[in-house]
Amino acid sequence: MKKSTFLLVIGLFSASVLAGDPIWDANKVVLKSEKLAEGVYAYYPEMAKVKEKKGIPVATSGGYIVGDNGVLMIETMLNKRLYEQVESMIKKQSNKPVLYAVNTSYHGDHSYGNMYLSDETQVIQHKVAKEYIDKHFNADTEFMIQNFGRGRGIEKIKPVTGDILLSDGAQITLDLGGKQVDIIDFGFAQTGGDLFIWEPESKVMWTGNPIITVKPSLPWLLDGHLIETLTTLQSVYDFLPEDARIVPGHGSVMLKEDLKWHIDYLEAVTAQVQKAIDGGLTLEETVEKVTLPEFQGYQLYPWVHPSLNVPAAYKDLSEK
Repeated sequence: MKKSTFLLVIGLFSASVLAGDPIWDANKVVLKSEKLAEGVYAYYPEMAKVKEKKGIPVATSGGYIVGDNGVLMIETMLNKRLYEQVESMIKKQSNKPVLYAVNTSYHGDHSYGNMYLSDETQVIQHKVAKEYIDKHFNADTEFMIQNFGRGRGIEKIKPVTGDILLSDGAQITLDLGGKQVDIIDFGFAQTGGDLFIWEPESKVMWTGNPIITVKPSLPWLLDGHLIETLTTLQSVYDFLPEDARIVPGHGSVMLKEDLKWHIDYLEAVTAQVQKAIDGGLTLEETVEKVTLPEFQGYQLYPWVHPSLNVPAAYKDLSEK
């Protein structure tokens, strides 16, 4: 994300959404674990299933996969308190070492816990995520402190980036011993450095923030790129078998069919913004006109839709 865009997001997020209060409190969130198959687990905030259906944002979700040789941790969380909850869940299921920890993006609530990992754990990231952290770590922590509050352990974080890096379009397969796990870059999704984790035996995929959670939540076009994001989500949808399950970036376990809401929303944004451009409307006129009431209900809709997504779509489609 360009610095100017990043600062704009800070201002919009703070003024329009948080009004001085954290959207979820990392000092209070309690995580729960859900077994999805033998050796395959999701974790998410214990109130996620109640809140997400009401459009209330919840804290970060992730998971872990236990093989005969060791464990893959998916997301390391925002602070030490949340990281230790994940670590405790894993220790209850296995005495094997955590061989790998994968960050689905550079976002601090998915990667700050890297600093608490054992030295034997290899961190997996997209190369774009590592480059972003290397260049913008201070700005990122400022953003997190401003929006999630001081005294949440963010001030103590030191950057720890990837040992294993994926490039654009890359895929690697990890052998955990009796468990094969694929780490895939499907293309630009939200940050340009998003990774998807696929455990083919259980047909479970972890997506990170490109899929926030079930409806009425919406995709966040933080870095713009409507067309690429829509293409990527459609590619993910086409990749998944019908009985696949999805662990999203901020919610409980979803089904493949739940992904259609997000694709349908981006398709509606594309159609309506393109119509506005064809009609000669300015960006401001387009934001006012393209309200899509059928997709409202997400608590962050008043920020995400008019302040992020419609402007991103207008820019992307105007340059097409």
